[in-house]
Amino acid sequence: MTVDSFGAKGVLNVKGTDYEIFRLNAVEGAEKLPYSLKVLLENLLRTEDGANVTSKHIEALGSWDPSAQPDTEIQFTPGRVIMQDFTGVPCIVDLATMREAVADLGGDPSRVNPLAPAELVIDHSVQIDAFGSADAIERNMDIEYQRNGERYQFLRWGQTAFDDFKVVPPGMGIVHQVNIENLARVVMTREVDGTVRAYPDTCVGTDSHTTMENGIGVLGWGVGGIEAEAAMLGQPISMLIPRVVGFKLTGEIPSGATATDVVLTITEMLREHGVVGKFVEFYGEGVAAVPLANRATIGNMSPEFGSTAAIFPIDQVTLDYLALTGRSEEQIALIEAYTKEQGMWHDPEHEVAYSEYLELDLSTVVPSISGPKRPQDRIELTRSKEQFRDDLVNYVAEDKSVEADPDVVESFPASDAPSHDATDEQDPQDAPRESSANDLRERAEHRVEVSMEDGRSFELDHGAVSIASITSCTNTSNPSVMMAAAVLARNATEKGLKAKPWVKTSIAPGSRVVTEYYEKSGLLPALEELGFYIVGYGCTTCIGNSGPLEPEISQAVQDNDLAVTSVLSGNRNFEGRINPDVKMNYLASPPLVIAYALAGTMDFDFENEPLGQDSNGQDVFLKDIWPGPTEVQKIIDASIDTGMFDREYGTIFDGDERWQNLDTPTGDVFEWDPESTYVRKPPYFDGMTMETIPVEDIEGARVLLKLGDSVTTDHISPAGSFKSDTPAGKYLTEHGVQRKDFNSYGSRRGNHEVMIRGTFANIRIKNQLLDGVEGGFTRDFTQEGGPQAAVYDAAMNYQEAGVPLVVLGGKEYGSGSSRDWAAKGTSLLGVRAVIAQSYERIHRSNLIGMGVLPLQFPEGESADSLGLDGTETFSIEGVTALNDGQTPKTLKVTATKEDGSTVEFDAVLRIDTPGEADYYRNGGILQYVLRQIAK
Repeated sequence: MTVDSFGAKGVLNVKGTDYEIFRLNAVEGAEKLPYSLKVLLENLLRTEDGANVTSKHIEALGSWDPSAQPDTEIQFTPGRVIMQDFTGVPCIVDLATMREAVADLGGDPSRVNPLAPAELVIDHSVQIDAFGSADAIERNMDIEYQRNGERYQFLRWGQTAFDDFKVVPPGMGIVHQVNIENLARVVMTREVDGTVRAYPDTCVGTDSHTTMENGIGVLGWGVGGIEAEAAMLGQPISMLIPRVVGFKLTGEIPSGATATDVVLTITEMLREHGVVGKFVEFYGEGVAAVPLANRATIGNMSPEFGSTAAIFPIDQVTLDYLALTGRSEEQIALIEAYTKEQGMWHDPEHEVAYSEYLELDLSTVVPSISGPKRPQDRIELTRSKEQFRDDLVNYVAEDKSVEADPDVVESFPASDAPSHDATDEQDPQDAPRESSANDLRERAEHRVEVSMEDGRSFELDHGAVSIASITSCTNTSNPSVMMAAAVLARNATEKGLKAKPWVKTSIAPGSRVVTEYYEKSGLLPALEELGFYIVGYGCTTCIGNSGPLEPEISQAVQDNDLAVTSVLSGNRNFEGRINPDVKMNYLASPPLVIAYALAGTMDFDFENEPLGQDSNGQDVFLKDIWPGPTEVQKIIDASIDTGMFDREYGTIFDGDERWQNLDTPTGDVFEWDPESTYVRKPPYFDGMTMETIPVEDIEGARVLLKLGDSVTTDHISPAGSFKSDTPAGKYLTEHGVQRKDFNSYGSRRGNHEVMIRGTFANIRIKNQLLDGVEGGFTRDFTQEGGPQAAVYDAAMNYQEAGVPLVVLGGKEYGSGSSRDWAAKGTSLLGVRAVIAQSYERIHRSNLIGMGVLPLQFPEGESADSLGLDGTETFSIEGVTALNDGQTPKTLKVTATKEDGSTVEFDAVLRIDTPGEADYYRNGGILQYVLRQIAK
């Protein structure tokens, strides 16, 4: 029941239809708020109940002080939830399990239903097994259904069993592109007590790139699957009123640069500025000149710069895009009337105060790539060859064929690549090191002859581009870069250029509309001539579903430890993510992906080296085939129309024959198949009672892993493939699954047995308890001398011995995807606390949601500075204060070394809101929600 202390409830008439709205001008100070905070203010007005949301919360937001540090907690209730299948399957598994658990606690299982509209887009499961041929897409989809039939049957059951839950079947597009092109409402309507209510569309998602919707003015961000489940069940999200960074855009993108280059520049700027936990909002006269597709590309990369959201306000550009993509006239009229009535329509003349300010003149943007392992490590294209050579020493120093200088190896530890900031000036003391690095680089050439079964033969070397993939919602939603790639392909084929024979080429569009406009423009044949055939509609390479390299190439890479590369138009390039054989990964615009396929190597200078020769024997350089922006725009204008969106999205939920022919279980409660290796009932609620069990201090804990900086959720819970000698591989083999049918960790997220065994199992993770060992290994101190063991095996031994576990981390612990299994797996391994230098927002929240304490080393301290090597035994005191409703700022940590000496410090407790404290006291967020429903 809404309280409405401010008398904000009113009526808005749009073309003869009345809508109930909550007027922002009822709250003093509302007109001065940034757009994003106005959306939050409306949310509080509409959900004020005198308990979770009070008049004091609303007043605090209305009188927001831009300069203040966040200290006021509010409860934000998202209007809807969006999921993809990797993270969505465990959500629906948990909801199905909750139905049983509610019944066990004496409640009504049918009450477990999404209370907010929830949509799931199956886009993460298609892998590029087939490529380079016209039938690649059909072959890949056939294999996708063979691999994932169990999961898809389960999701179809969920679509029938749960109210307000819809599934977009495979082959339709990528979740975030489908969201902005079709699912997003911008302004939502819902019938409440017989009245139609209008309010801003807000949407959280189980994928960190949910922020793509910020480009069309929809406030939302990525949350962990466990938070999303709570939101679906009507639980608000606890958050502090954030600082808002105003980002002013001026000027225009110069010819030669692309929207991708803009977003890589913004990513670098905002990472350097520091925006974790903040909103970024774009403003100023220049906003109107930013096309909607570019806004979406920028919003999409919000997780890469670390902000919670990166939003553009609503204006005529937004409305034009909504009209193009087939939204109804009534919907567009409502959006315009509502945002103007509420003071949410973008007015560059209206001055708004922000917490911090940044500015980018778009005319200064230059062609760029980023890599070889982080999105924020931008490299100007003119320096790409030089930077590749500098970085290569981190990937070949241990090559047995290279007589590495020990000092050089020490200077470039593999876990700490040098900065890629093109503006960095070299410290004079680095000069001798650079000289040694150059010597090593020259000696690291490693040419290998490869003979293919089909008669092709070629030489591979470090830096060879083994994968060139146009993929990911970041760029496939943007016609300017997608069409630029097609025009570049046409120009290249006209000059007689070809992709190198060792490059695995692919296009995976974010929606079927892309294929329509490629076909209408007549440019698809040119892409196909270079090997860029459409292989599927899904995330593919960007999520790690690049598929295997050709066997002979893979063998040559492994046998010779080659540091080969991938180039993709994606948003993530973390170590071990793209392909197990590929060490160095680079993000680039779609046209540059094609350019690198033509070059065939990262060791290439596009300014001074030709890509090949034309029929007259003349050298052809990249500048000779680079598309002009005017021509690209002309082709776009002639090739894209609203009818395409109407056709492709008119049957979005229907699916193809494969989907329609799936056998679908029925009933309110799912019948678990005890033989299933894809979908199993998880143990979260086993033995749960209605009353909470008091939390306890941690005693006698051992370190499971000691990790460095920038450990991502990919490191903690990889999504890609795994081998038969891993714990997960052994489990599946024991259950009769053949190696070829293992699929990926991501596709098996509905099976906790696989996912626990995959936790901390990334092939590139470096546990500092071991010297020079990569992968999911640790020391097992339940055994004499603490021998090396698989992380899972050691954790099970610790559990059997009753020994709790801790993880030690560095800066930015848990950055990357909003991967709930990174927290679930950590919890199920028996980890009670993580102690790190800093956290990314979503993972910290998810740890609490799974009953794991997130602790931070004191400011300026780290495990190394405190002399901790991971062999210590830990105790953590002060946890029990949470039982009394208190949330202490610090907890006392005592680490006892093997010789009996101790290290003591006060760790900062990163339970940031009272709501998070409630979740922790209940053993996790799902247990909290379950008790609320059962009551």
